[in-house]
Amino acid sequence: MLRCCRAAVAIAAGCAPGSLRGCRGLAMAKSKFEYVRDFEADDTVLPNCWIVVRLDGRNFHRFSEQHEFKKPNDDRALQLMTKCAQTVMQELEDISIAYGQSDEYSFVFKKKSRWFKRRASKFMTHVVSQFSSSYVFYWKDYFKDQQLLYPPGFDGRIVLYPSNQNLKDYLSWRQADCHINNLYNTVFWMLVQRSGLTPVQAQERLRGTLAGDKNEILFSEFNINYNNEPLMYRKGTVLIWQKVNEVITKKIKLPKEQEEKEVEVTRTRTKVVPLHCDIIGDQFWEEYPEILAEDS
Repeated sequence: MLRCCRAAVAIAAGCAPGSLRGCRGLAMAKSKFEYVRDFEADDTVLPNCWIVVRLDGRNFHRFSEQHEFKKPNDDRALQLMTKCAQTVMQELEDISIAYGQSDEYSFVFKKKSRWFKRRASKFMTHVVSQFSSSYVFYWKDYFKDQQLLYPPGFDGRIVLYPSNQNLKDYLSWRQADCHINNLYNTVFWMLVQRSGLTPVQAQERLRGTLAGDKNEILFSEFNINYNNEPLMYRKGTVLIWQKVNEVITKKIKLPKEQEEKEVEVTRTRTKVVPLHCDIIGDQFWEEYPEILAEDS
């Protein structure tokens, strides 16, 4: 049967039966079926632009309910998202910075990246698949007593930003969104969990309120100063590359010594480090200018 298949392939490639080994390259590149590649769209992104891939959890409202996430914020879920994002940065190439909040993460690829010839589909599919598989792989590390009931899903999109200011404004937009959503959710769940309102009643209570109104409700009714809430909730998570010193133990054999001895050695490594800080102002960008450097 195998000989028949080989003969069929050889004939399709214009080779004599039995001569497949000699024209293997021809069979792969010049078969009569190759025309189907003409239907593939050219998705090369524009040069000299920051490439941002943003992924979001698909139907995560239901997913969080089914898996009993704590409201308004579940540290386990947020830390799992960050672990997955760190894995993406470590496994893929040319990611300068990432920012995440709730069930979304944005990954910024360098302006001059030539990874996969700047094909949009490759950027997006590699990020989403690496993140999704990591979410399942590391689930038990964070949800030790909660079984994963069904596979999570994430969708992705890719956007190009031509200037540094465009990129900074994008990241500022996502962090502002984090603040707006977290403030609302913090008040909403306090009204539900501690005041006994139904979700519909809590929505009605907050309809038309401004940030100042929500802060007043938190402080006057629940004695909560929103500015004292954890930065991870209010600011989200920024992932950057940083050089860190690590102390490791190595076995070495000293001169004139018969046996190896364990000694502590300090080495410098570049790692993905999570930060919970403001990225809307200038201070962050002044402190980490290498993120936007053209040759970084």
